Amino acid sequence: MKRRSFLTSSMAAGLVPLSFGATQNNSNTEKVAGGTEEVVVEKFQSGLPHQGKVLAAIQPHCDDIPIFAGGTVAKLIREGYTGYLIRTTNDDHAGRGATQGEVILNNEKDNEKVAIALGLSKVYDLGYRNHRMDNISIVELRARLIFLFRMLKVDTVVSYDPWGHYEENPDHYVTASAVESACWMAGGGLDYPEHKDAGILPHSVRERYYYARGPQLVNRIVEISNTIDQKVESNRVIVSQGPGGDAGVRLRDRLAKEGKSLPILEGSNESANRNYIKNIVLDMDSQRIRGVPSDKEVGKPFGLEWAERFNYIGPRESKLEEYIRANN
Repeated sequence: MKRRSFLTSSMAAGLVPLSFGATQNNSNTEKVAGGTEEVVVEKFQSGLPHQGKVLAAIQPHCDDIPIFAGGTVAKLIREGYTGYLIRTTNDDHAGRGATQGEVILNNEKDNEKVAIALGLSKVYDLGYRNHRMDNISIVELRARLIFLFRMLKVDTVVSYDPWGHYEENPDHYVTASAVESACWMAGGGLDYPEHKDAGILPHSVRERYYYARGPQLVNRIVEISNTIDQKVESNRVIVSQGPGGDAGVRLRDRLAKEGKSLPILEGSNESANRNYIKNIVLDMDSQRIRGVPSDKEVGKPFGLEWAERFNYIGPRESKLEEYIRANN
């Protein structure tokens, strides 16, 4: 089994040594190898190579996918996936609103806008309390995810990495753990046999793109230069929380009071907000958490303008099938 590069905060900006050489693997990916390490660079594919496949983008809060994986989700949808957005919490403790009810409603509306911005077909809100998911039954959450994976026939998931390090938010690590076990169990014929009576058959999730907001195993870099504007928009439409909304306008107003200005914030309010997200949030390492590199920093070692990083787990062929193919 190939070792994946383990990133710590101190080496996050570099990802892998710049001396690594890239060798062409296929039309979509390049393997970047050196020593015992290997990272696959996944690039945009024209046409619809993934037509007929189903993607589930899973996030605890409405701003998680937009920040860490919005470009990749948009890329996969453009390549033919049908996609769904699953949010595990109701975001009741994060965001704007005069009352808790208003906060929940505002985040629900923003979450729907995120799905539209990324090209996802439908939203499933599971409604668990924000910051309290370590108090729920993970068996229940897993069962709900298994039902969705089977009903929707999900092939690929994008979600938090269950092995990400130094994650303090219980919503993140509980969701991640439930997703990983649900991906495995959804294909089992003996788990929840009553689903069969409803016409919902076992279905295995074959691919996982796991993101983290701290140190993690990274074996895949996804180029998002073709979908960076969609990622920007998916963050801009979140006005209740996160780095989007009217942050650009607020920064412009603050600078004006100090007699300062930034060219990227000139023009309409919408343009100022978009440019703030693209040029500051996604382009400056200081905006990230615990040393996680910006999208510009992720791409630099690989000659990419914009990129996202993942712990990718793909389909595994049995050793027997490998042996048969090699010796047939």
